[in-house]
Amino acid sequence: MTDHVRTDVTDGIMTLTLARPDKKNALTNAMYSAMSDGLERAEKDAGVRVILFQGDGDSFTAGNDLADFSAASNGSNHGPSEAGRFIGNLGKATKPLIAAVQGNAVGVGTTMLLHCDLVYLGDNARLMTPFVNLAVVPEAASSWLLPARVGHVRAYAMFALGEPMDAATALACGLANAVVPVAELRARARAAAEALTQRPAGSLNQTKALMRDMERIAAQINREGALFRQRLQTGEAREAFAAFAERRKPDFSKVAG
Repeated sequence: MTDHVRTDVTDGIMTLTLARPDKKNALTNAMYSAMSDGLERAEKDAGVRVILFQGDGDSFTAGNDLADFSAASNGSNHGPSEAGRFIGNLGKATKPLIAAVQGNAVGVGTTMLLHCDLVYLGDNARLMTPFVNLAVVPEAASSWLLPARVGHVRAYAMFALGEPMDAATALACGLANAVVPVAELRARARAAAEALTQRPAGSLNQTKALMRDMERIAAQINREGALFRQRLQTGEAREAFAAFAERRKPDFSKVAG
C-alpha cells in the first residue's frame, strides 16, 4: 500500500482516492499497485458492493508519472508493469465502478473512465489522451472503446493531436452521466454509489456482464500492451520523454520510429 492512494470501505462502498495532489496525482507503480490491490480485494469481498474512484487536489490525475516511462525507455527498469495489472483488473471488474473527476484527467485518467459504469465530472474537467505526443499508443482497450463511444474522428483527434475534451462535450458524447460544480462532485458520486448498494448485487453484476464484451476488451488490452512496450524502446519515445524533462518541443524528424 502507498500513502498516495487511500483505500476506505464504508457501507459497502470501496473508495480509492488518489492522494498525490502536489504532483497532480501522477500515477507511480506503487499507486497502480495499490489500486490493483483494491480492485482485487473488492472482487473477493462480498461486503464491497461498489468501487468509487476520486482524486485529491485540483486534478483527477496527470496520468502516468513519466519518470517510470523514461526509465523503461532508457532500459533502467522493465517498465510500468503495475499499470498493466491495473488496466487488466479494470477490464475484468464485475462490480460497479464509479468515477468522480475534477480538473485534468490525462492518459489513463481518461481511458479508465471507459471501464466505469457511472462517471461524474466537475465543471472544470478536461479529458486528455495525448499518447501519440509521447510516441506511444493508446491503452486500456481505449483504441476500441473510445471510437465506439464518441466516433472515429473525435477519438483520433484526442489520440493523435492530443486535443482535450471539456466536461460539457464529454457529457454530450456519452462519456459522463452529469457535470456538476466541483464543490458538489464527491457528494453526487457518493450518492450514486449509495444508491447502487441498495440494488440486488447479482442483478447488477449480470447486467454489467451483458453490457461488456470482456473477451474483446482483454484481447484489445493485450494487443495494445504489446505495442506500448515496444514503443517505449523506440528512439521516438526516448526523444519524447527527454523533451518533456527538458521542457522543450520534441523533434522527431531525426529519430527512428
